[in-house]
Amino acid sequence: MAAAPLGLVGQIREELSCSICLELFTRPKVLPCQHIFCQDCLQDHAGRGEPFQCPNCRRQIKLPPQGVASFPDNHLVSSLCARLQGQATVSGELFQPGNRCNFHPCELQLYCMQCQIPVCNECFEEGHEGHPTTSLKKASQEKRSTNQGFINEGRNSLEMYCSYIRSLRKRENTLNEQKKQIDNSIIQAYNQMVLKLTERKDHLLSEAEQSHRENLDRLQNGRDKVLSDIGALSAACDQAEQEMKQEGMGFLSQETVLVVGKYRGKVAPTPVQTQPAVFEPIDTPVPVLGHVTVPSLLSAPMPSAAPASSDVPTRGTGHHHGNQRQGGHPYHRVTFGGQGLETGEFESGGAPLSLAVAVSDEGEVYIADTGNHRIQVFTLQGTFVRQFPTEDGKQEMKPHGVAMDGEGNLWVMGFVCDDVTRRLMYIVVQYTKEGRVLRKFQPVNYASQVAVNTRRNHVLCLCHSQDVEVYKPNGTLLRTIGLQKVVQERMTRQTQLQGTKSQEPKSYGNCQCLTVDQEGNILVSHSESCGVFVFNEDGEFLFHFGGKGSGEGEMKGPRGICTDSSGNIIVADSYNRRVEMFDKTGSFVKHITTDMTWPAAVAMARQGHLVVTDKRKHTVNIFSNF
Repeated sequence: MAAAPLGLVGQIREELSCSICLELFTRPKVLPCQHIFCQDCLQDHAGRGEPFQCPNCRRQIKLPPQGVASFPDNHLVSSLCARLQGQATVSGELFQPGNRCNFHPCELQLYCMQCQIPVCNECFEEGHEGHPTTSLKKASQEKRSTNQGFINEGRNSLEMYCSYIRSLRKRENTLNEQKKQIDNSIIQAYNQMVLKLTERKDHLLSEAEQSHRENLDRLQNGRDKVLSDIGALSAACDQAEQEMKQEGMGFLSQETVLVVGKYRGKVAPTPVQTQPAVFEPIDTPVPVLGHVTVPSLLSAPMPSAAPASSDVPTRGTGHHHGNQRQGGHPYHRVTFGGQGLETGEFESGGAPLSLAVAVSDEGEVYIADTGNHRIQVFTLQGTFVRQFPTEDGKQEMKPHGVAMDGEGNLWVMGFVCDDVTRRLMYIVVQYTKEGRVLRKFQPVNYASQVAVNTRRNHVLCLCHSQDVEVYKPNGTLLRTIGLQKVVQERMTRQTQLQGTKSQEPKSYGNCQCLTVDQEGNILVSHSESCGVFVFNEDGEFLFHFGGKGSGEGEMKGPRGICTDSSGNIIVADSYNRRVEMFDKTGSFVKHITTDMTWPAAVAMARQGHLVVTDKRKHTVNIFSNF
C-alpha cells in the first residue's frame, strides 16, 4: 500500500513527459493533431521550413512561417510540470525534536495554538503570553492527522485525473484504429469502383463501335442502291441530248422516253434509319463507411445487362427495388448482405435459428451475425452503421436470439464454450446500443431464444425443454410456463380428430421463436404443429392457430414471429418460403411475400417497416408499404 502513491506520481510524471526527450515538458507546444512536445525537441525534429510528421500519430504537419515558436503554448501542462518539479516529499514529524528557535539560542518547546507556530520559552514570554499552547508532540500529531486527510483526498483526485487521462489515450487509440479501417475501406471501394468503371467503359465502347458499324453498313447499302439508279437515268439523259444534236430522226425513238419514264413519279429515296448509340448515366446507391460517405458504382448494372434480380444481394448497402405481393399492389423492398466475413456480410454458422433480428425505437436494425460472433447494426435503408463483438465480458459468444427492452438496451441469447468442462453453456447478456456489457445471467435450462416484456421489464427465454422461463433483468427466475404440456394436449387432440390410431405419448419438440405483443401476450411458433401458441403474460394458454399445409392460414416449419402496432401477427413460414400475416385472433389476413428462400427471423419497426432475414442467402430484407 505504501508504494501506491509513488506509482501515482510516476503515472502523472509519465503523462507530463515529452515523448521525444522523455523529460518533463519544457515550453510545451501543441500541434494541430493535439499532441504536445517541448519547443526545443520540436525545433530539432521539424528542421527548417519542410512539412514534418508528428512523432506520435505520423500526421503530416505544416510548419508555420514563424517556425515552431508560433505553435500554441499549453499553459496548464507548463504549470503542472513546474509544480511537479517543485514538489518535496514531506515525511516524519512536522516538528522534529531538537529544532532550534530562529530568534533565541534555545530549542522550540511549545506550540502556540492562537498563532499556529512553534515557540521557545523566551518567545512565549515576549509575545505569546496568555495564548493557549500545547506540546510540540501533540500539535504534530494533530497536524499530521489533518494533513494526511488532505493528502488522501488529493491522491484520490489525482487517481481520477489519471484514470481520465488513460481513458482519453484509449479513446485516441480507438479513433486512430477506426481511421485506419475507414481509410482501408475507402481505398478498397475506390479500387473496386475503378475496376467496375473500366469494365463499363470497355463494354460501352464496344457497343458503340458495333452500333456505329451497323449504321455505316445501312448507309452504304442505301447509297449503292441510289447510285445505281442515278447512273442509269444519267446515261439515258446524255444519250437523248446527243441524239437531238445529231442530224436525223433518231431522237424520235421511244427508248429514251421509256428509260426516263421508269423514274417518273418516284418520290425521293427514304432516309436510311440508323440506331443512335445512347448512354444514360445510372444512379447508384451510396454506402456509408463509418462517418465517411463514399459513392459506389459496384451494384450498377451494365446498360445492356438484364435488370438486377431481387434475390441478388449487395454488400453492406441497401439494394432498393419494388416487388409485387401475391394479388396485391407493389411494395418497396431493400435487400442487402450476402455470405462472408466482411462488414455488411453475414454467416449463419449452420444454425437453423441464426440471423435473429431486433429493431430499436429509433429505427436501427440489429442483426445477430451468428457465425461471425458479432452484432451488426444498419438503418432501415440498409446502410451499415456499426458493429460490435458478442462477448460475455470474458469469452466469445455465438448469438442466437436478440430483443430490445424498454430502455433501448439489447438482450442477446447465445452460447459459449466452458473453459473447464469444454461443454456449451447458454447465457443471456444485456448490451448497450454501442455494445458495452451491462449484465448477464445463465438460464436454468438450455435456451436459444429471448424476448422482453416491456410492460413488466421481464426477460423471457425459450428453452430446449419446450418451456418458457421468465426472469427479472438481474437473472432471478420468476416462473416457468409449461408449454410442453399444452403442446402435447393440442397435438393429441388433433391426432384424435384426424382419426389416427392411438399411439404412445411422445414429447413434441421444435419450439422455434417467441415474441411478446403490446398487451403482454406471449406467442411461440412451433414447427411440429405448424402453428403458433398464444399465452397471456401470466402464462395461461389462450389459443392456437395454424396447421400443416401450403394454403391460406397453413404453415410448414414456422420460425420467426413478431407483431405490429395493430396487434397483427407476422410469421416466417420457412418451408413454404413466404411470410404471412394473421390478425390478433389468428385468422389469416394475407401473404406479405412469397419469394423468400428460407425466411428465418422477423421484426417490426415502429416506423412501419418489416425486417425479414433469409438464412439460406445470408441476406436481410426490409419491406415498406406492404
